[in-house]
Amino acid sequence: MLNLLDIDDFDAEDILQIWKNVTDSSPTSFEGHIAWSFEGNGIRTRTTFIQAFQKLGAQYIELPNFLKTDESVQDLAGYMDEFYSMYVIRHANHQRLTAFAAETTRPVINAMSSDAHPCEVLTDAYYLLSKFGSLSGVRILLWGPVTNIFKSWHSLSSVLGLNMTHFCPSEYHQKTKNVMYTEQLTENYDVVVSDAWPVGFFDTKYSLSENKLRDMGYPILLPTPPVTVGRELQQSLSDTTNFVGYQSKALLLPVQTAIIAYLLRKG
Repeated sequence: MLNLLDIDDFDAEDILQIWKNVTDSSPTSFEGHIAWSFEGNGIRTRTTFIQAFQKLGAQYIELPNFLKTDESVQDLAGYMDEFYSMYVIRHANHQRLTAFAAETTRPVINAMSSDAHPCEVLTDAYYLLSKFGSLSGVRILLWGPVTNIFKSWHSLSSVLGLNMTHFCPSEYHQKTKNVMYTEQLTENYDVVVSDAWPVGFFDTKYSLSENKLRDMGYPILLPTPPVTVGRELQQSLSDTTNFVGYQSKALLLPVQTAIIAYLLRKG
């Protein structure tokens, strides 16, 4: 059974097939129910997942705080698998989500956890694929301290062998396949991906400005919302050259729809 807890649950063939399916307009419907548990606000992710369920004709039932219980994950899976074909869960504790996925006999999609945000990254990468025609040779720069978003970009790089550099403080540097860490920027990039900083982190060196983007050759800017002006970005998105976030996030719905359909077929 195939899950999506982070992107390295997939191999390259899985990812490329999902991206191929994004433009498939064939009508699809599924019997059964999807268990839907969503922690926090996440207005974009919540919007697009619910619309994806509806687009697929899938019945979904909201189970608030599904994993926030003292009940064992083994018992949760044992009792609930009878009623559901899939679980889509946004839950901060990645380890508990992983433990539940190991017990259930149904596919699990991570709609965001403390360690990963795979659907968001698969969407942004699909946007880049659509724009460049291929990800091979595209120079991607991750900008700022390591977050769940960047861990999923690392995971994608590992699976697809991307050209990826991570500009972040030295304490975040680690051995990651196909990711080069740096504290000095000496070249141009095609894409810069930013994310909100972790709680307690503040360093103007990692605050993106128009001048810094100019010095890198005005790459495409893919910030991860919500964006805080004055922290990870120095000016409003509308004033930033080559900002493409609106266009990229518009693809959340078709990409998430393709992911759900693919895992339901696999499951």
